[in-house]
Amino acid sequence: MKIGIIGAGNIGGNLTRRLSAAGHDVHVANSRGPHTLGALAEETGASAATIEDAVRDARVVVVTIPLKAVPALPDGLLGSAADDVAVIDTGNYYPQRDGKITGIEDEGLTESRWTERQLGHDVVKVFNGTYAQDIIDKARPAGDPERVALPIAGDDTAAKQVVTALLDEIGFDAVDAGGQDESWRQQPGTPVYGLASDAAAVRKALDAATPERTAEWRA
Repeated sequence: MKIGIIGAGNIGGNLTRRLSAAGHDVHVANSRGPHTLGALAEETGASAATIEDAVRDARVVVVTIPLKAVPALPDGLLGSAADDVAVIDTGNYYPQRDGKITGIEDEGLTESRWTERQLGHDVVKVFNGTYAQDIIDKARPAGDPERVALPIAGDDTAAKQVVTALLDEIGFDAVDAGGQDESWRQQPGTPVYGLASDAAAVRKALDAATPERTAEWRA
């Protein structure tokens, strides 16, 4: 399956490693161009690509860039992806980095709902609260008592099924956190953010979340 990854930072790089190792046709891109991705491509066997080439005909697209950079992605980018493309959003809103995003701050949109509006496409929110190194170090086969579960949120049931299968392939369980309007439960500052535990603990953390932003998050 072709997977396009937009962003080659810590999360994007380690997803490139794990998804390539799982046998997928991974094309990774960043804002600086494919010539800057030679080492990652050589290490993983992934293809270094432009953003447009990474997305073209992709069955899964991973958007793993700062929120402030999302509006700068090419207009209509996902129009060249597969008709049934599943789009993964790993992003978080950090005002210190991203500046004030009025749709989130003033309109009360969840972070991924705002991202959907920029992309013009549904997304599945996952990996946003996962430490990058855990993608490598915490992977376990199905049934392992130390297997970690990750929350996923989104409105597209079929896309969530695709993402759940991918998580299983790379060594993680999925916990359905509901639709995109419930995705605030896994935003920064919530109990599940950064949690590396089993499905029962993830569900408990999601249920314990409150929508108020913490002072630590705003600092």
